[in-house]
Order: sequence, then C-alpha cells, then structure tokens
Amino acid sequence: MNPLAQQLNETLQKESPNVYAMLSNLGKAIYFPKEGILSQSAEAKTKATKFNATIGIATEDGKPMHLKVIQDTLSAYHPKDIYEYAPPAGKPELRSAWRAKMFKDNPSLEGVSFGNPIVTNALTHGLSIVADLFADEGDAVVIPNKNWENYELTFGIRRGAEIVEYPLYNENMQFNSAALREALLAQQGKGKAIVLLNFPNNPTGYTPGVRECEEIVAALHDAAEAGIHVVAVTDDAYFGLFFEDSVQESLFSKLAALHPRVLAVKVDGATKEEYVWGFRVGFITYASESQATLAALEQKTLGIIRSTISSGPHPSQTFVLHALQSPEFEAQKAEKFDIMKGRANRVKSLLDSGRYGDTWEYYPFNSGYFMCLKLTTVSAEDVRQHLLHEYGIGTIALGETDLRVAFSCIEEEYLEELFDTIHKAVIEVAAK
Repeated sequence: MNPLAQQLNETLQKESPNVYAMLSNLGKAIYFPKEGILSQSAEAKTKATKFNATIGIATEDGKPMHLKVIQDTLSAYHPKDIYEYAPPAGKPELRSAWRAKMFKDNPSLEGVSFGNPIVTNALTHGLSIVADLFADEGDAVVIPNKNWENYELTFGIRRGAEIVEYPLYNENMQFNSAALREALLAQQGKGKAIVLLNFPNNPTGYTPGVRECEEIVAALHDAAEAGIHVVAVTDDAYFGLFFEDSVQESLFSKLAALHPRVLAVKVDGATKEEYVWGFRVGFITYASESQATLAALEQKTLGIIRSTISSGPHPSQTFVLHALQSPEFEAQKAEKFDIMKGRANRVKSLLDSGRYGDTWEYYPFNSGYFMCLKLTTVSAEDVRQHLLHEYGIGTIALGETDLRVAFSCIEEEYLEELFDTIHKAVIEVAAK
C-alpha cells in the first residue's frame, strides 16, 4: 500500500476507528498524491515568479490562451475564472460560499463540526464517490422501495453492493421508520450499512415531518447501538423545494454527531436547487468531531476525484459562485420557488377534486419535482405507452402500478389538461 494511503489510514484508525471500519478496500487504498503534478504546480503557482512551466495549459499575454469565438460569449468573465483547471476540490471561493449557504439554509448546523464542501461533478458523482469510498461487494445499501434507479447502477452494478429495500410508506402513508429500523438491524451480521436518505424523494416528492424525522434518526441510532457501522448519506438533490409542513432542513445536521458509529455525508448541489441542471456542480460534505478525520476523508475524496475526472468544470463553478454572490439571487430564487409551489398545489387540488373517481390513488407528496400516481385497474406501462403514442404525453412507469409525473416541467395552466388526459388514457386502456 502507498505510504500516503497508509498514513491516512493510520490517522483514521487513531482518530475515528469506526470511520476506518466503514471504508471499502478502495477507500483504504486511495490517496491524493502529495508530490504529483498537481501539488508541484500548486507550489509553483505561489513561488515561480519568473517562469511557471508546470501545468498543462497554454497562456498568452499573461492570461489563459483562448479562442475569441468562445470568449465573446463569456465576456462577462475573466479568462482566469473559466479556462484554467479548477482545483480537484473545487474553486475555493465556491466551497466557502456553499458552506455559508448551508448554514443559512440549515440553522441547526450552528455548532456542528463538519468539513468544507468538496465540489463534485453534480450529485451522481458525489454518490459515486460515496460508493467508491465505502461500498464493497456484498455491503448493504439500504433504500426505500420508491427510489431513484441510478442507486442500483452506482452502488449495485459498479461496486457489487447488495441493495436492501424497505417500504417508503407505512399504513398511515407516512415515512416507514419502523421498516427502515428493521432493514438496518438485519445487517448486524455484516456490521455495516450504507443508508441513503433522499428528501424530497424521487420519485414521490415526499419529505417527512418533524416527528417522522425524529424516528428516522432514532432508527439509525439504534442500529449504531447494535454495533452496526452506518454511513448515513443525505441525498439532498431537491433540497429547499418544501411546499407544505415537512421538515425544512437537511437531516445531515441531526446525523452529524449522532453516534461514533454513524458517519454523516451530505450530497447536494446547484443542479436542482439553483435550476442549473447542465452545469453539473455538486458537493460532498462530511461531518466529524475530529478535524484530522475530516482532513483524511477529504484527501481520500480528492484521490477518487483525481483518479476519475481529475477536477470539475471551472466555468460552471464560476457561474454558480457569481449567482450566490449576487444581491438578486435570493429574490430570483424565491420567484422560481413560488412557481414550483403553485404547480404542486394545483396538482393536489386537481387530484383531491374527485373528478377522477377511483381510477387511481396518489402517494403523499409535499415537495420536490414529482408526484406518483398508483393506478388501481391497469398497468402503468400500458398507460405510459398509450399516453405517448396516442396523445404525445411523456410520463415514467415505475413497476406495475406507479406512474411518475414531473409537474416541475409543466406550466400550471396546462396541468388540468395533463391530468384529464392521463385519466382518459387510463379509462381507454382499461376498456381494451
């Protein structure tokens, strides 16, 4: 094993032996080179005052070389903020700005010890880093039965982990914390579990209330008390889009110092929060009382980034930073939130109007981009196909009964027509 990896492992064994026990074989072996090209280039950037012939970019007139045809479309930005490589951990100013945003959005983080957010190539990349660092073949990844299908690829196919599902809703159509607890305690033989907590949930658009979240936290605590090392990952892709009386903060702050055998990891980003899907700017953040542990986890994370994408795109990091620093940011974001909330409320009023009879039920939703219908008489895939080919309407079929509808991309004035047509399609499919 490389001496740098060994040094990081020794730090974790000393400072947080439980975190060390959570690492995958890759997580134990990975490190960030201290004497490689990037570190030598970083040193030269501060000390090479005459010539800096270290890193693989081209310069001209003291600025990064660039094509006018590209710069003309980006003239608001200095070339150094878009053409140079961003550091593997991300643009330092952006990391600081996002950390400040985390405190503003999650007041209960005050006094919590957590690391500086590390920039990822959006949330999928952040989840992939979690998988690489912590998931070995056969390790349990605990997720609800209503989940984002990419979890299977990221943790199951890529890393060989075992996907363990539990029902998202209980008999009262609230979050099924008892089932989560049962699924976790079933991993005592393995002594380890990775838990993905995705709120607002994709595909249902559900976020638990305060009492439900207390039960979730208690379930993870019980698992840790039972001797299970828990990697608790909050997938906060749709964070902030809370339209009703759910919790308004990430569970990350409640999990950060929950138990020595619980490692809280927050994966979030600008992708959905700031409506910049194509920018691919996300973040991964670790919580620990030990600064040495946080530093070691950051170094291992940088090793994963260096060995996969090297670093994230610089232009989009600059664009997001510019937005966060703008005095107009909060007002513009509030405007978009009101639009999204209006769409969600309109969908709920249509579904509660009684106009669709007993052709479907709908899963509780109160946040995010989506909601899910539970069709009672016909196949969701049959309805999806019928809607697509007969009416030119796209929806997502999930399993036999569930049809996901993204109200996020439908103007409020068209939602009535959309659901009326879905209802018509269900009736027509049932009549075949």
